[in-house]
Amino acid sequence: MSRRMLIAAAFAGAISAAPASAQTPPSAAEVAGYRGLHAAAAAGDVATIRRLAAAHEGLDARDGNGRTPLHVAAFRGQAETARALIAAGANPGLLDDQRYDAVTIAAVRDDVPMVKTLLASGASTKSITSRYDGTALIAAAHLGHEGVVAELARAGAPLDHVNNLGWTALMEAVVLGDGGPRHVETVRALLAAGADRGIPDRQGISPLQHAEARGYRAMVELLK
Repeated sequence: MSRRMLIAAAFAGAISAAPASAQTPPSAAEVAGYRGLHAAAAAGDVATIRRLAAAHEGLDARDGNGRTPLHVAAFRGQAETARALIAAGANPGLLDDQRYDAVTIAAVRDDVPMVKTLLASGASTKSITSRYDGTALIAAAHLGHEGVVAELARAGAPLDHVNNLGWTALMEAVVLGDGGPRHVETVRALLAAGADRGIPDRQGISPLQHAEARGYRAMVELLK
C-alpha cells in the first residue's frame, strides 16, 4: 500500500472511531428530580452547598449516571459552585459512568472559566478519562478548544499522552480537526507548550503527514 493510501485508510479509521460526544449531561428530568447537593450544584446555590457541607451531607454522592455534585456543576457551568464544593472537600478526580472528570467535562464544553476555577481549586490535568483512555487536553484538542488547551498546557497537562487509539493531543487536533482557525490555534498552542510533533500514529504516520494529506496548509507550516 502506498503512503498516500495508508494515510487515507488511517484517516477513515479515525473518523469511524471518534464519537461526536460520549459525555452525558444531566437531562432536564434528572435536574428536576435532584435533591440536596445535586440540586444546589445544578442551581448554582453556593449558600446551600456550604450549609449542606457543614451538615456533613455526602459531597461525592452519585446520581443515576455516577455524577457527583461537582460533575453536575461542571456540566451546568456553575464555576462558583464548583469552587465551593472543592473547598468543602469534594474530590475533583472522580469519574462519572462515562469515565469523565470535572476538568474533562469543562474542556469538552469549552468552558475556560470553569477550567480555570477547577485548576485553581486543586483539580488535576493528569486524569485518564473516557473509554479512549485520554485526557482533558486530548478532548479539548480534538474539538479545537484552543483557549482550554492553552490553560491545560500551562497547568502541566501531559502534552504527549497517547490514548488507546494511538493518538496524542497534537495528532487529534490534526486528524479529527477541520483545519480551521481554532484547530490551527490549538496546534500552535500545543507546539508552543512543547508537544512532540514527531510522535506518529500506529501506522507510523506523523501529524505533519496527516496535515499534508488533508491540505491543511496553516498546520503544515506550523508542523514543519
